[in-house]
Amino acid sequence: MLFEPFALRGVILRNRIGVSPMCQYSSMDGLADDWHLVHLGSRAVGGAGLVMTEATAVEARGRISPDDLGLWKDEQVAPLERITRFVRDQGAAAGVQLAHAGRKASVARPWEGGKPLPPPRGWSPIVAPSAVAFDEGYETPASLTEIDIVAIIEAFAAAARRAAHARFDVIEIHAAHGYLIHQFLSPISNRRDDLWGGSFDNRVRFLIEIVRAVRRVWADRQPLLVRISTTDWLGADGWEVEDAIALARRLAPEGVDLIDCSSGGIAPRIAIPAGPGYQTANAARIRAEAPILTAAIGFITAAAQAEHILRTGQADLVFLARALLRDPYWPLRTAAELGAAIDWPPQYERGRERR
Repeated sequence: MLFEPFALRGVILRNRIGVSPMCQYSSMDGLADDWHLVHLGSRAVGGAGLVMTEATAVEARGRISPDDLGLWKDEQVAPLERITRFVRDQGAAAGVQLAHAGRKASVARPWEGGKPLPPPRGWSPIVAPSAVAFDEGYETPASLTEIDIVAIIEAFAAAARRAAHARFDVIEIHAAHGYLIHQFLSPISNRRDDLWGGSFDNRVRFLIEIVRAVRRVWADRQPLLVRISTTDWLGADGWEVEDAIALARRLAPEGVDLIDCSSGGIAPRIAIPAGPGYQTANAARIRAEAPILTAAIGFITAAAQAEHILRTGQADLVFLARALLRDPYWPLRTAAELGAAIDWPPQYERGRERR
């Protein structure tokens, strides 16, 4: 199943392997460059079915770090279109993850310590649903006004329009890992008492309005994915898998095709039982109980493991992250393990068999 074609609306993926969005912290003013072309292009050459950009900010102040990609202005379209053209020419679908970091914005790159930075000019104030800092050392964010909320919803729609101009095949909305949309979803970070907070209905409103705004400008034939944290790992005090199931039931009628099932990120220093398969049970529950297509992610490293996830109905796609950082050609290399005959780039055909 891992190497069978898979349909998402009008897009046919050549297999069920996705390159998970992975921040590269290598952009200037949100612009893609040669690093992004080689990083994403090599995974397309390597045989993945869906190649996703990193979290791509819909506002300048919505970047996780000052070095992240963006789609908040028209000048950022052409460098991304160069990448999508190459990715598509290699037989993969090109996807973009639209994101806003909210209160987790403005941190240093991981290899420079990853600590909070004073917001660069034009980023202040850092914003969130409520004036609650993520952790010690982080700036206390400004609570978003109603006007601000509407503007950010429109920023997601404007970024989606630019994604269409850049010829992306798939959009994913990033509503996980403690970033802005997740901050609205979780009672840990959302302390509002208006239409955007308090009850479950109010806390999910921001995401639903973003989905509606994006769907208005994103073609019907093109898939729309949403990545969520299926649990905060905080029990009843936070967001739980039952909340994720209820949310998925609401997103399906709004035109969302697949839930990308991750977890955590809303609070620091949470004990998460990370390991092979630690998130797939939640993907399986959402798939069965929503019902909606799901993708599994997290410590998926072996072809047999990925095949097992699909064959046992836990998910419809698998996203790989670190495994594809270690080996961009993981799909080409592992197909033989499952007895799958797949095409190699003709330039690489002589490397198919060891001699």
